[in-house]
Parts: sequence; C-alpha cells; structure tokens
Amino acid sequence: MRLLIAMMSHETNTFSTVPTPLSRFSRGNTRPVPLEGEEIITAYRNTGSAVGAFIELAEAEGAEMALPIAAGAWPSGPVEDAAYAYMTDRICGAVEEGCDGILLQLHGAMVTESREDGEGALLARIRQIAPDTPIAVSLDMHTNMYPAIVENADIIAGYQTYPHVDVYETGMRAGKAFFSMIRGEARPTMAWGNRPMLPHVMRQGSDDSPNREIQALARELEGEGALCASFFTGFPHADIRLAGSSAVVVTDGDMRLAEDMRDRLLDLAWRERSKFVYEIEPLEKSLDRAAAMREDGPIILLDHYDNAASGGSMDTMAVLKGILDAGLEDVAAFAISDPAAVQTMIAAGIGEEVTVELGGKTDMPSIDRVGEPLSVTGRVRLISDGQFRNIGPMGKGVMNNMGPTVVLDTGKVEIVVISTQQEPNDFACFQSLGIDPLAKKYLMLKSRIHWRAGFRKIAKQVVDCAGVGVCTSDYDMLDFKNVRRPIYPLDEDLQPVSVE
Repeated sequence: MRLLIAMMSHETNTFSTVPTPLSRFSRGNTRPVPLEGEEIITAYRNTGSAVGAFIELAEAEGAEMALPIAAGAWPSGPVEDAAYAYMTDRICGAVEEGCDGILLQLHGAMVTESREDGEGALLARIRQIAPDTPIAVSLDMHTNMYPAIVENADIIAGYQTYPHVDVYETGMRAGKAFFSMIRGEARPTMAWGNRPMLPHVMRQGSDDSPNREIQALARELEGEGALCASFFTGFPHADIRLAGSSAVVVTDGDMRLAEDMRDRLLDLAWRERSKFVYEIEPLEKSLDRAAAMREDGPIILLDHYDNAASGGSMDTMAVLKGILDAGLEDVAAFAISDPAAVQTMIAAGIGEEVTVELGGKTDMPSIDRVGEPLSVTGRVRLISDGQFRNIGPMGKGVMNNMGPTVVLDTGKVEIVVISTQQEPNDFACFQSLGIDPLAKKYLMLKSRIHWRAGFRKIAKQVVDCAGVGVCTSDYDMLDFKNVRRPIYPLDEDLQPVSVE
C-alpha cells in the first residue's frame, strides 16, 4: 500500500499586511522552503501533529509513504500565488505518481491572492487526477468551510479543542476512519452545513460556553456512531463569502443520520449565538485592574489585538507602552517582532545598554492605523538563535523558529524581541530564553486563546488588554465587503439558513 501524506496549513487574515511568501511556510526548518520527504518523518514522527498521527498509522500498516511537503505558517495576509503553486504542485505531482490513499493535514481557512478557498481548490485538483482514491483530511476548528472541501474529500475531521491540544488526536480520528474505508469496513458518508454567524475569537475557547457544550456534543455524536463529528467556529478575520461557523458529520453510509447529527450541532450553536459575542474593556481600565491585583503572580496580560495565531504583526506597542507607563514591575513580555531592533541589539552585544525604537514598523491600512514605534532603553540580557521545541500539550515536540532573538531588560520588564512571528502557546518560548514564567508577577502575552495551552494552569489572574492590531475584536473597525450578509452579529434580524 502506498499512501501520500502531506501538510499545507495557513489561516489567512485578509486584513493583515504581514506577507505570506513561501519562506513563511518553512517554520521549523533552517532553509527557506518547507520540509519534504524523509525530513518530514524526522521532524514530525512522535509529535502532537496530524502528520505525526498519519505517519504512525501508516507505519503500523506497513505502508510505503510518499511525503511531498509539510508546509505550515503562522497566520498572516493572503498567501502569495507563487507559494500556493509551489505547495500544491508538489502534492499533486506526488498524486500523479500514484497512490492508494491520501492523508492531508490542511487548515481550512487559507485564502490566496486569487482564491477564497485554497484547500477546496487543491482537493478539486487532486480529484481530477485521482477520482477514486480515498482522501481523508484533518482541519482546524477555524475552518471557513466551502463546498469544494467536502465535495472532494471522503473523510473530514476537525479539532475539538481550542486551544488546539488535540491536533494529533484529530489526525487519529481522520486516519482511523480512513483505514476503515480502505479495508472495506466502512462506507463514509458526509453531511455539512453552516450558519450565518461570525463568533468572536475571544469567545471561541472550548473551555468556555457555548463552544464547550458544542464540542462535547460532537464527541457525544461520535459515541453514538458518527465516524467523525466536527463543529467549526470559523475564522472571522477573513473577508470572504463563507467565513463563519459550519459543521461536518461523517457516518458509515447513513446520510439521514449524518444530516440529523449535523443539524444538532448547528442548531445548538445558533441558539447560543449571543454567547459568542465578546465585550471589550478599554485598555486603561484593564491595566488599572492589573496594577491593583495583589496576587504574587503570574498575572496574564493578554495583548489580544496583535497575536501571531490570528495574523497579527506582533509589533504594535500600545499594551507594552501601557505597562511601562503604569510602572508595572516584574514583567516578562512575549513578544515584539522587530528584526531590525534585534540586529541593533546583537551589534551592541550582551550586557550593553541600548536605546531602540522598538516595534511599530507595520502600518495597518485595513484598520486605518499606522505603526507607532516606542523608544525603549534597557540592557541586552541574552541573544539566541530563536529555535525551541514545544514541551506541550499543544504541538508537543514540534520545532519552532523565531529567528534571531534578544531579551531586552528595562529593569522592570524583560522584553522578548524576535525576528518573525511566534505564538506564545508553550512554556518553552520563555524557558528557552532563560526566563522562568513562574517567577514573574506579570506575563504579557500577544495571544488570544492559545496561551491557555501552556499557561492557564499557572495563571493567578487573567486581564484582557485591548491594544491595537488587525486581530481586533471590534468588528466596527473591520470593513467587511465580501462576507455574506446578513450575518450575526454584524446583522441581527436574520434566519439560520445554510448558504453554499
């Protein structure tokens, strides 16, 4: 048996000006291209990834593996067409060489310079080459589902946790259903649908209602006979027609059951839609609350308007400026992405005092803001190559590469300054730089929900800090031109109709 295993993963924020060339997909690789062939096995075997699960299952079957590419990038602006062509050509070229089955770790919210649905276009192209070859796909919970994804796959499984600590488990769910199909033990049938709603990302956590109950129902449906049951909250920072929530249920040859289960997921989400709306607190009030807290720490200060996992530049300075102006002490901040400042501090050397114009290098025309650097003086405490491997539970064992990295110590705040965006979802992002998160009173994290994977258990308090950035939770700042209307909560007088 010859199986094709590949990854092409990107969540596109169409409001972001962070570019997405091919080099961005080399995350975890020291070369500016994605991993290929045996490199993928070395990088992903025994990791908390869907590709890791696919490799494990294929090896257990004694299958031969074709591994054309493993490309994953932190969210950013639309994917360059040349990068998309490079990735999809490698996958489709491997399909043309022949295989007995295809296992793909995709995202579900990839927008390119010329396509709203990057994954659907890839799957349609694969189907033209291999019309009868079984295809199983794992997808992110933030999938913006398009018909072409479902029409051209046999099995779809989506993450059931946010933060996404079940990426490996999702690969296993998709893979086990796939092998049941390969052996002739199951005849997968899929039903899908959507609802006109754009849940705020800050209200999508699977620890919180209503997504907690929706994902619990998805797991319950799998216990009742579904091969895979997935509710996708959707990614709202994509101004595309079908952005928003959807559901896919796979059953063993029973379309009526699949449709009933799909509707149970969608109806629950629609009934509870008001709980997906996030209320914003002004930054000054948030920092006043943080300053008054008496806990020893760590107190999490979330700079949630500017995070890597939603397409932020990670160089807006409003929250860090507020922390410095408020005189908060014993703070570690992760992170400011500013490669020019990093090089200035490397040139100065460890132990030297420097004054740098930090951050603010990125303009944000989609929210009518320009970059505003902040003059910061401190001592260069540490210089690093920026590479670290996740401890887990999210992406356990997966390699990250922040590029050249510096820790700048102002005396009150240790600021991690990196050369490319990196989500702070793991203890190792601090520990690899000699910072003990448990020893700090405050941790400033440019994150929304994923920080919970690595830090929720240690957090004494959490303060959401509404700063500046293209990950804003204020929909009034975003000029939606292409998303279907009416849609909740942009519009309130509407019916729960599925749209294809």
